[in-house]
Amino acid sequence: MSQPTVLVTGSCGLIGSEVAVYFSRQGFQLAGIDSNHRAVFFGPEGDTSWVLARLQREIPGYRHAAIDIRDRDTLLKYVDELRPDLIVHTAAQPSHDRAAAIPFLDFEVNALGTLHMLEAARRSCPESPFIHLSTNKVYGDRPNTIPLKELETRWEYAGAAYEHGIAEDFPIDQSKHSIFGASKVAGDIMVQEYGRYFNMPTCCLRGGCLTGPNHSGVELHGFLSYLVKCCVEGREYKVFGYKGKQVRDNIHSEDVARFLYEFWKAPRVAEVYNLGGGKGNSCSILEAFAMAEAATGKRMQWRYVDENRIGDHICYYSDLRKMESHYPAWGITKTLPVIVEEIAASWSQRLSGTAA
Repeated sequence: MSQPTVLVTGSCGLIGSEVAVYFSRQGFQLAGIDSNHRAVFFGPEGDTSWVLARLQREIPGYRHAAIDIRDRDTLLKYVDELRPDLIVHTAAQPSHDRAAAIPFLDFEVNALGTLHMLEAARRSCPESPFIHLSTNKVYGDRPNTIPLKELETRWEYAGAAYEHGIAEDFPIDQSKHSIFGASKVAGDIMVQEYGRYFNMPTCCLRGGCLTGPNHSGVELHGFLSYLVKCCVEGREYKVFGYKGKQVRDNIHSEDVARFLYEFWKAPRVAEVYNLGGGKGNSCSILEAFAMAEAATGKRMQWRYVDENRIGDHICYYSDLRKMESHYPAWGITKTLPVIVEEIAASWSQRLSGTAA
């Protein structure tokens, strides 16, 4: 029996690269699409050329294509030639701050690029599972309407209704999303629609903070990675509003890849999951500072800016019960302190290597 092939878009991003390495270890042949647009979005700090070198080094027979997913004809032809057994679509313009300055590019990548991928799949391999990395920003700022209580180091949901976090039936409309959130909603809905309308095995994963030691975190994207990098470097970190008590849940890229593998084994049609670390892996910025200091042995340098980011969530963590009920073999394996320690070690190595 021949090896199944997985096509990963955005293969040089954090999730794309981790998925590629993980599926290679499971016996898949790997094909990746990545045009290194992260360097366009974020400048030299966002460059992922080093990740491509890692993939070529670690994955036997890795096949790379530097295709821009906005290039419809090239993409359709490529997918038709490849006819992959699984598509993992992680390519995106990922920053909700940056999107407002580049609205055309943001929408073309996040919405139109996703449509191009879906149509390529429908024409060439409609039976192959299509997994789309969406975002919790599709909920806009609606989570901020949930009653909260203020604790010493974080905001927390008041009452029992959201004690497990935000579930997949939470409303997504009549709220402020940011331009990024709106373009991701468009892609998210199209992925669901191709599943329902064409009966394709599609899945939207509405990610919280997806992170890990190989994340190229920058100020406008990659909260935990960038925060730890600042601590390692002694660089000032700016806290935007909410007293630094805003809460996020964090999930290790390896646990993301493990869920994708479970979905591949038992795909469903037009499914939606909130993919995050859950309440157990949630932290505020202030709590993240303490963990970063513990991991690095250095003092966090930070400054408070009394202005929150547009559409930012005050408190958000994912209710994982639907994922766990549909795929009981899956669960969170990397705890938050372990994640922070891995990120700190990775940044220390990378930065010392750069200095050398």
